[in-house]
Amino acid sequence: MRRDESCLAGWHELMKRSLSIFVLLVFAAFLAVSQFEATPPVCAEPIATGEIRNAAFDTKPPEPVEGQSADKPTARSLDCVGCHGPGRTLPYLGPDRFHAEAHGAYDRGFHARSIQNGRRAANCLDCHSSNGDMTTMLPARDPKSTVNRANIAKTCGSCHSQKAAMEGTGISNRPFLSYQESVHAHAIVNGNTKAAVCTDCHSSHDIRPASDGGSPIFKANLAKTCGQCHSDIAGEYNRSVHGEAVARGVSRSPVCTDCHGIHNIKPHLDPATSATSQTLATGSCVGCHDGVALTQEFGVASGRVTSYQDSYHGLASKLGSTVAANCASCHGVHNILPSTNPRSMINRSNLVTTCGQCHPGAGENFILGQIHLNMPASSGGSAPSEDIAVVMTGWVRRVYLWLIGVVIGGMLIHNFFVWRKKALAKRLATIRSVVRMSRAQRIQHLVMLVSFTALVLTGFALKYPDSWLAALLGSSEPFRRISHRVAGVLLIAVGIFHLWYVGSTTEGRKALWDMLPRRKDVADFIQAMRYYVLGNSTKPKFARFNYAEKAEYWAVVWGTIIMGLTGVMVWFKVEVFGFLPRWIIEVALAIHFYEAILATLAIVVWHLYNVIFDPDVYPLNWALVDGRVSEDYYKEEHELDYEQMKLDELAQASEDQPTDTGETHAADMAASHRDRSTRSLIKDEN
Repeated sequence: MRRDESCLAGWHELMKRSLSIFVLLVFAAFLAVSQFEATPPVCAEPIATGEIRNAAFDTKPPEPVEGQSADKPTARSLDCVGCHGPGRTLPYLGPDRFHAEAHGAYDRGFHARSIQNGRRAANCLDCHSSNGDMTTMLPARDPKSTVNRANIAKTCGSCHSQKAAMEGTGISNRPFLSYQESVHAHAIVNGNTKAAVCTDCHSSHDIRPASDGGSPIFKANLAKTCGQCHSDIAGEYNRSVHGEAVARGVSRSPVCTDCHGIHNIKPHLDPATSATSQTLATGSCVGCHDGVALTQEFGVASGRVTSYQDSYHGLASKLGSTVAANCASCHGVHNILPSTNPRSMINRSNLVTTCGQCHPGAGENFILGQIHLNMPASSGGSAPSEDIAVVMTGWVRRVYLWLIGVVIGGMLIHNFFVWRKKALAKRLATIRSVVRMSRAQRIQHLVMLVSFTALVLTGFALKYPDSWLAALLGSSEPFRRISHRVAGVLLIAVGIFHLWYVGSTTEGRKALWDMLPRRKDVADFIQAMRYYVLGNSTKPKFARFNYAEKAEYWAVVWGTIIMGLTGVMVWFKVEVFGFLPRWIIEVALAIHFYEAILATLAIVVWHLYNVIFDPDVYPLNWALVDGRVSEDYYKEEHELDYEQMKLDELAQASEDQPTDTGETHAADMAASHRDRSTRSLIKDEN
């Protein structure tokens, strides 16, 4: 019994002690939570890098910024000591354990330097949390972490996709937008977390500009950076002529990004990339191998791309062939080596194998001779000058150029004299008694012909300085510019003279009156189309000027005004800027160019047909020379005016020689008929 009471007393004592310990633990936990809430670790804005790191070890409260109260925080900081300092509730992290490596790398990076220079840049909280919320700081392995591989691009894009955030940093938002369209970004979206993300190329904390020799994206380091994922390809590149040149410090040698792009890297089969088989000779390789810079500095042969593009392979590829050989077919993709290297695909001992990829059965005779035949002699390439193919091709070219010039030139001279003889004979055999153009009209036409032709030749030569037309004019910009302006002044002058001519002379006023559009012109056009196209109508009778001649005349008036006005605006653009905005000049230049195209084509298609190629006037309408046409032609083309002309002649003859009453009566009848015809014509035209 006494033993049982003793056990019960011991049990009660144990219960009291356990309860006391529990109460003490609960109280201690309450104090810890209260202290944690009393020292919040996160505030409003980011601070400098050194402050973020030093806050982990500094037990002093941060100094207030001048002009602000001490009790109001001025910057968001990580007060790590509040929780991880000596004697605090969470595990102690001393200087040697508090992310020392990450902080050291960050301090060397671009972001830290920007903050130290007073500019806005990302700090720890910007990348490792969402909007500075400490509860979102998760390990990188957590799919919800802002630094998880699947979320890295989104985290970096919170700043680098924003145009406003990038202003003033010297960096645009285009690289990030380009990355989103790349093969790497698409792979990440599709769940492939092994694809490259921002930190793979730029590093995580020690982010440096491409100009920094220690940066992973420094040109000499790019092969190593890309080799983290593409190790086999990087090894081939490093052993290539390009990789060895980069290792020697040759900055002109291409690296991965020169061919594949920087951020917007596409699959090699994507037509949008310059690394496809169809675009190698026009995109990647042409940038270096079709100029003279490499020749002058390194002795690399120039003209290689041009010679390829002129070959069968190049022409077939340009026309869309996907099987024709390209640069990489013969030289390799990443394993490009000089022809002197025994491992090179274009080394003589390997050419049979290389050519045999597309030409099964190719033997030693197949590979004899040079591939790039039309290289310049001074290209600096390895092609021996005594190569038989190069020598013979050069001689064939010289002989045929002379032969073509002599034969075709002789044909042209021969046919010109034949044409001239026959044209003059036809002109002399045809009686041309009807005056179609007066001397004043012919002079105006000649001046306009010369000035317009000069404007067309010099104008398009100015627009296309590398064209054959510019070379025909001597490839002299001052000559083209000055002669174009002289011709322009001549055209404006003849236009002003024409205004005086139609306003001050009887002949001019009569011509202008006859050129005015009338309702009859519309009816004539419809009837002419029915006659020429459908063949179910009679040919309309035209007056002095038909609908086509009127349209052409007013088109010349319109074109002269437009071209003259816009030409003067472009010529004296500085003076025009004094009262008009610049965009007006740009619009005027566009109008000037397209109006020139319209006018040139109209002359070639319309006017030259009427004065040269029309069977009724071929080989030339001689009215532009002496102003005369035959009666048969005038009757056919302008029957109404021809009838009126004959009535006028009959009336004039009757008035000049009235011999008897019968003749006087006949003259009166002719005059009466002429008046009726004139009134009828005016009525029809109106």
